[in-house]
Amino acid sequence: MDDPDPGLGAARAVDPPQVARPVDPQRAAVAFDAQQALAGLVATHGGPCLRHVRTLDARHGRYAELPAWVSPAVAAALHSGGMGRLWSHQAQAAEAVHSGEHVVLSTGTASGKSLGYLVPILSDLLDGSHAPTGRGATALYLAPTKALSHDQLARVDALAVPGLRVATYDGDTPTEARRWVREHAAYVLTNPDLLHRTLLPGHPRWAPFLRALRYVVVDECHVYRGVFGSHVALVLRRLRRVCARYRSAPVFVLASATVGSPAQHAEALIGMPVRAVTEDGSPRAAATVALWEPPTRRPRGPDPAGRAGHGPSPAVAQGRRSAVAEAADLLADLVNAGAQTVAFARSRAGVEALAAAAARRCREDGADGVGHGAGIAAYRGGYLPEDRRALEQDLRSGRLRGLAATTALELGVDIAGLDAVVVAGWPGTTAAFRQQIGRAGRTGRDCLAVLVAADDPLDSYLVAHPDVVFDPPAETPAIDPHNPHVLAAHLVAAAAELPVREQDAQVFGAGMPRLLADLVERSVLRRRPGGWYWTGPDPPAARVSLRGAVGSVRIVERGTGRVLGDVDSARADATVHPGAVYVHQGRTFLVVDLDVGAGVALVVAADPGWSTQARSVAQFELGSVARGRDWGGGGIYRGTVTVRSRVVSFLRRDPLGSVLGEHPLELPERTMTTQGVWWTYRNPAWSAAGVSEAALPGSLHAAEHAAIGLLPLVVTVDRWDVGGVSTALHPDTLLPTVLVYDGVPAGAGFAEAGYRHARQWLAATGAAVAACGCADGCPGCVQSPKCGNGNHPLDKTGASALLEVLARGLREGPPAGRRPVEQDAPAPPHRSPCEIRPGG
Repeated sequence: MDDPDPGLGAARAVDPPQVARPVDPQRAAVAFDAQQALAGLVATHGGPCLRHVRTLDARHGRYAELPAWVSPAVAAALHSGGMGRLWSHQAQAAEAVHSGEHVVLSTGTASGKSLGYLVPILSDLLDGSHAPTGRGATALYLAPTKALSHDQLARVDALAVPGLRVATYDGDTPTEARRWVREHAAYVLTNPDLLHRTLLPGHPRWAPFLRALRYVVVDECHVYRGVFGSHVALVLRRLRRVCARYRSAPVFVLASATVGSPAQHAEALIGMPVRAVTEDGSPRAAATVALWEPPTRRPRGPDPAGRAGHGPSPAVAQGRRSAVAEAADLLADLVNAGAQTVAFARSRAGVEALAAAAARRCREDGADGVGHGAGIAAYRGGYLPEDRRALEQDLRSGRLRGLAATTALELGVDIAGLDAVVVAGWPGTTAAFRQQIGRAGRTGRDCLAVLVAADDPLDSYLVAHPDVVFDPPAETPAIDPHNPHVLAAHLVAAAAELPVREQDAQVFGAGMPRLLADLVERSVLRRRPGGWYWTGPDPPAARVSLRGAVGSVRIVERGTGRVLGDVDSARADATVHPGAVYVHQGRTFLVVDLDVGAGVALVVAADPGWSTQARSVAQFELGSVARGRDWGGGGIYRGTVTVRSRVVSFLRRDPLGSVLGEHPLELPERTMTTQGVWWTYRNPAWSAAGVSEAALPGSLHAAEHAAIGLLPLVVTVDRWDVGGVSTALHPDTLLPTVLVYDGVPAGAGFAEAGYRHARQWLAATGAAVAACGCADGCPGCVQSPKCGNGNHPLDKTGASALLEVLARGLREGPPAGRRPVEQDAPAPPHRSPCEIRPGG
């Protein structure tokens, strides 16, 4: 998820987003034809770009009557809104929730999941017979972003159920309104961050609400994965424990986009058995889905606009046109054809660049009506809340015809009527891809979705193997609430809320006693006959960030004091360092000062004509080995890795990507202990593969890049969430070594999953490198956009040979007399760390 906006800080005014012009009524009246629109794109950009087309058939809806137990006021509100019947999955979920079962509702985008839990919850809130005397039943709604909470508020308000008291409670809620919400609201909408930092530490003030708490809704639960998901799982366990203190046992209702094993994921989140409702009974319009690969760059001389048909400078002539640039042209073409379109990009910078390029294309083409760029804007995390809500309203109303967005818009914000979706680069998982393309066609009309392949190994592999895109089931999000680094922090927070007792192991797991003993030994907690106690002066929850970053840095315009947005502190060194170029709604700013301690980056309006890219160095130590095995020509292991990194400089790049200069930076070193997977090569395995000693560094380096690029094939991860290093003689192993590590403290399960699926992962990596048609390596196989060494040295031929040897060894297993597969391996000898560049 792209920097969700949990809303823990005050908002300030900023320039409003672009005001979109009303759509041409004649265009709006013309029904969108997905096949015709795709044919127009092919005619404009060339047939070879279109690699595959799949039509997803329309589906008829299956209906069920409202249950007899539905409150008359709720039933009347539904009938007046034209919702007198439910879809079959809504009715199934509503019956299960009403009967007291924990439920996860996992169906497609726009399948009306909210109504499946709102019907029983609102009925009980109005009835009140299940609540203790003195206050009616209450319900708590948790969303990963504030935008989604406010969208849910609008949805409930639209039902106009008389007598229902519903309110949001987040960082934007005025102080004077908070007491009313605690004391009077029946349905409170918030996010896990506020639950963690405010509600649970201050539970005595919420005692009446918690005593009457009957339901907890966890919306968009597929977002809770990795370390973030592990944190949220423990927050929910803390909530269960506090509720027990007030003698309440709420029913948990989870809603999710289509994911693999939804019951398993939901049970991991709440720590209790959950019933899954997965058979989607909602109607769905037909969808045309295209896989699109941008053309190869052609060096025809500079073109500042980066338009198709003009290549970059010879220094960057190799490879394909970027997915962002190609998606910008497709967005502009679709908007000019009258189609309301959203284009998703992976990063904030990519969104800003995509929106600016698409608006420029519309102005250049001089299209009438929605042209001239007035109907295109950007939408991403880091914007102030009022800006994002204005953009959402403009998109719903149709005034905004084109939008470039991060996954901040993916999370269930109710946007209906979109004709097309463009996805700039594989979003990382099948579930995320289906969620994004499901944003189109939400009013029952046929729609178009286009996946534009990025120039990296995974995207190249996917467009060449479309069955991998369309056929597999969605992934199961991976979380580990037993991760000791995560669990220890929440045990401390729990002890500050209520003393931790031995029976709490039923909530926190079998690892609790050992961690408590360690916390006592370190004088973090104190053991008393009544349990384990927190003795510090301040609540410890404030020190724990659920999203992997502690604090944020506000981006403030010098001179005016206007807050333009924010960025996580962990990302500040690389994104808002002095000299960095920061883009906000098409306007360019230059960072003149960064004070991470004060949480402020000062910027001035400027258009220098270049972009910036931070460069880092790092040191790695391979620690204890959790698992390992021989593969014949070497070994493969997973275990603990310590990473010390520092941003040392930044590059200035022109619009074509050429480097204009490198400038040093003086920033502090950051240390992180995480998990990694690494493999080694013994001689003669590498020399027998035809790799010379001189070619070994470049061959290992290229294999590392390709492995990082293909890791998302076997685990829910983006290549930007992992780092790597390769060396011809690693000081910890004394062998040629390739390492891939989780890019978050304590690890997120990425390396562990890579180790578990090593045969599939590394065989696919070798196949992708061998199948690439380039001569010496390109972004589609072995070049990396995040390489700290400038993609040097790289040897594609040697990488292909080494990956083939590795894949064959993993298939065949260890030679006779060697350690069998999956036997625990001893730790490698400890040596001094080596200096490398992350992701290189």
